[in-house]
Amino acid sequence: MDKKKVAVPLVCHGHSRPVVDLFYSPVTPDGFFLISASKDSSPMLRNGETGDWIGTFEGHKGAVWSCCLDTNALRAASGSADFSAKLWDALTGDELQSFEHKHIVRACAFSEDTHLLLTGGFEKILRIFDLNRPDAPPREVDNSPGSIRTVAWLHSDQTILSSCADIGGVRLWDIRSGKIVQTLETKSPVTSAEVSQDGRYITTADGSTVKFWDANHFGLVKSYDMPCNVESASLEPKFGNKFVAGGEDMWIHVFDFHTGEQIGCNKGHHGPVHCVRFSPGGESYASGSEDGTIRIWQLSPASHDENDSLPGNGPTGKVKVSADDVAQKIEVLHISKEGKTAEKEKATDA
Repeated sequence: MDKKKVAVPLVCHGHSRPVVDLFYSPVTPDGFFLISASKDSSPMLRNGETGDWIGTFEGHKGAVWSCCLDTNALRAASGSADFSAKLWDALTGDELQSFEHKHIVRACAFSEDTHLLLTGGFEKILRIFDLNRPDAPPREVDNSPGSIRTVAWLHSDQTILSSCADIGGVRLWDIRSGKIVQTLETKSPVTSAEVSQDGRYITTADGSTVKFWDANHFGLVKSYDMPCNVESASLEPKFGNKFVAGGEDMWIHVFDFHTGEQIGCNKGHHGPVHCVRFSPGGESYASGSEDGTIRIWQLSPASHDENDSLPGNGPTGKVKVSADDVAQKIEVLHISKEGKTAEKEKATDA
């Protein structure tokens, strides 16, 4: 009955409302970072390896639905229900720019070269902001068939991917012509679309299905039925031999990419799972849930379980980070009410 090893995640407290989006930066000279979006209106930056809180970006006045970091993890972006997308300095926490929209912004993504920011939302318009000229009006691509749920760049920023909240399919847009060049057909609306690190696959979650598409020829490579409706899926980036999916049953399921066989199931969240993402090295993955927590799971449970269950990743200001530069980030970041929040959390957890 009893398994030898049970996965004990790092539990990251701090958000007071559901966590709806997660994004890992690539590996930088200072390590890698994890940014989270929550309905509490305050995206948070963490050390991607330890889950330790680095800072909170304050300024949105509504739920934040999407967040991302640029390639060097120097800037962050967020899309919100307050009808804006914001650009942030990821070292100081300062708001650099606020891009006003006419409706809720559901998705945002930096281009690979970091010069452009793509947004989409309830307006059914894809907007491309030139970050070298942030005051210039954005380029608009306005024939999306529905309210936009996810966006991503691929093919060295030559192609844009989008999915809709109310209709199935993933649309691929040629950036030069602004026209749809391909539609990847799905039965249900696609709630998560991820381009693999090597650019080979597009991983989508729609309803109770996870699909893998050839990112260059757009053919369907694999399609697997899930044990429940899943909201998010992520492919292991190093070897591409495993993927994780999370959804309404509150569990994180681990599958073999080649066979679709379930090889692991991690329990711990107390509400539906809204997002799952692999770290850039593939050694761990993070999940964000309706319960307001982020959990970071090791791909194979480490034998030193007691270290894995160490608490204290909330925004207490006490951050154990090795890289000097990250330590500097912590000193200069705007740490406002977070200390109090952490105290309250400790009291309620006790």
